[in-house]
Amino acid sequence: MPLPRTRGTALRHRLAELRGPDVPAKALDARALAALAANPGCKRRAILDGAGVNKAALAGALGSPSAFGQSQFALTRGNAFEAKVKADGGAELLRLVREKLDRGAEPPAHARVPELTATGPEGRTARTALALREATEAPGEWTLLDHPMLALDVAGSPAFLEPDAVVVHPDGSWTVVEIKSFPMLDGSADPAKVGAAARQAAVYVLALEQVAAQLESVPRVRERVLLVCPKDFSNLPTASAVDVRKQRAVTARQLDRLTRIEDIADALPAGTCFSPELPAADLTAAVESVPATYAPECLAACELAFHCRARSLESGAVTSLGRSVRAELGGLSTVEDVLSAARGESGDPDDPAVAALRRAARLRAEALGQEAVAGCR
Repeated sequence: MPLPRTRGTALRHRLAELRGPDVPAKALDARALAALAANPGCKRRAILDGAGVNKAALAGALGSPSAFGQSQFALTRGNAFEAKVKADGGAELLRLVREKLDRGAEPPAHARVPELTATGPEGRTARTALALREATEAPGEWTLLDHPMLALDVAGSPAFLEPDAVVVHPDGSWTVVEIKSFPMLDGSADPAKVGAAARQAAVYVLALEQVAAQLESVPRVRERVLLVCPKDFSNLPTASAVDVRKQRAVTARQLDRLTRIEDIADALPAGTCFSPELPAADLTAAVESVPATYAPECLAACELAFHCRARSLESGAVTSLGRSVRAELGGLSTVEDVLSAARGESGDPDDPAVAALRRAARLRAEALGQEAVAGCR
């Protein structure tokens, strides 16, 4: 007698149907989860990632192949810098952790670096949890976990995450360490890249909190992470403490929203499928059946960005100009609506956005008129 289908198994079955027959799910990683937090209003990304759809393959099948991802040169440079930071048992890395986050602790003259090797992601996750527990139950010394494996529940399934490092302080608290190859010039780095790193680190903080909650004496997971980068134009490491409380809260809300992707799936037409094997017309119709929230920032974070940008430009959506512009325009959602309001053809004159547009149009006309007069002299 078959077992009754629970809501969780029914959702997994529905998501498998959306991927397509015999199409394996693409596991979510920290970068994907961080990108979700960067654009929480996009239902299209939420359902595709929740269903484990390979968006790179999907973009190629739609005729808008993705250029998203790191180059091989960047990966090689990043790996070499990370190896330098972690050399000598992580002595330099631990020095930076103490200097930026825990000056009151004893200098890390010696640190434990437990072996985390195990079979499969589940085995590595269990080994990491054991190492964290042992380090927490024996306070008074520094512990460096090099590439631990963490599991985070996403829509009822575990996503296996691998931070660069996790440090257990002598007081038993835990810190996430992110090592990036972009430079830190005069003590600061590119804000966009720092923001992306902070969102990624926030995912690791959430995963660590799940591990900590399972321990008898719950340790503190620090909400300030350590970002390690090359100093200026050298290969010497420097670091900065980054507060990820805001990013953690946004990511937690987005993950909670992912657990409700059943609502998005139920709103799709019957038979919707995102398999790249489908004819282009059918696949395009399936993708367009899910609302997207495109912004230029998507180009650096989503494989479907080129497809969504083309559709956004075709429809004249103001989001293609950026989120800040969209926020300033209120209920005016298309470029045509904006131009019509500026010309006085439509729009409520009491609307602040409409009033500002009409004033800008008058100023522009006056300026152009003066230029025309000057040109006739």
